[in-house]
Amino acid sequence: MSTINHHRLIILGSGPAGLTAAIYTGRANLQPLLIHGPLPGGQLTTTTEVENFPGFPEGIMGPDLMTAMEKQAVRFGTTVVVDTVTSADLSKRPFLLKTGSSELTCDALIISTGATSKLIGLAEEKELMGYGVSTCATCDGAFFRNKIITVVGGGDSACEEANFLSRFGSKVYLIHRRDQLRASKIMAERALNNPKVEVIWNSEVTKIVGTKQGGVTALRLRDTVNGTERDFPADAIFVAIGHVPNTALFKGQLPLDENGYIVPQPNSTKTKIAGVFACGDVQDHVYRQAVTAAGSGCMAAIDCERWLEAQHLG
Repeated sequence: MSTINHHRLIILGSGPAGLTAAIYTGRANLQPLLIHGPLPGGQLTTTTEVENFPGFPEGIMGPDLMTAMEKQAVRFGTTVVVDTVTSADLSKRPFLLKTGSSELTCDALIISTGATSKLIGLAEEKELMGYGVSTCATCDGAFFRNKIITVVGGGDSACEEANFLSRFGSKVYLIHRRDQLRASKIMAERALNNPKVEVIWNSEVTKIVGTKQGGVTALRLRDTVNGTERDFPADAIFVAIGHVPNTALFKGQLPLDENGYIVPQPNSTKTKIAGVFACGDVQDHVYRQAVTAAGSGCMAAIDCERWLEAQHLG
């Protein structure tokens, strides 16, 4: 095994939360080490145009935004490593992280590993992500004004997204594989009572038809009762079947809620382990926006800087 490298601060994750934390802690002269993880740039790298991040009146491509944020972090002294942490031991100090190629220790750790959207499992989802396929109505709904929009799912998130998308689409179809929604009563009623939302019961998507040039044009639906298939015209598909927070490394070490999200201390990014902080989608299952992730990254950086200073490690 290679020599253990020690750092005052390691940041896990390179989305808006992690990179904002890197910018702030870099400017505080903490010389953070940021580890990219399996998806450099986070979920925004799978988004085409971002219209709702402040400061870009004409919008900006998701990958371009993340590249600019990384350059800014590096400018202030952040070292960026493209690697994946395979284990983390927070039971001793300094904290010990192992990757496929090295062992690292740190005095403080900022966790911004994000969450992964659950997908149906179709090859076209990844191919057309950002070209008519989306996992975020708030991010992409406005691109489909007066279009036929579909939402896949049957829980609270799917109902909420269907209602939100009805502000833009000429019609919103909620596709559910069962004959009743599993959403809470109030959320289900809002969707069912929305005149622009129609539920397609007992159906699942088996294929997404479209191209990057022309976008989504149709979905192939299979009836879960009799097995018949049909093509259904649509301009967009929003997959709303949940998210999985990337917290497997910390199970049994940090408090997680019933869905696996890190539970920070109230009004803070601090966790129950002193010197460990959490920000972004790894601890936020409510907002899940680039700007809120960036804001919490700023909070984690300030909390971390103050903690290191109090330990005379700053």
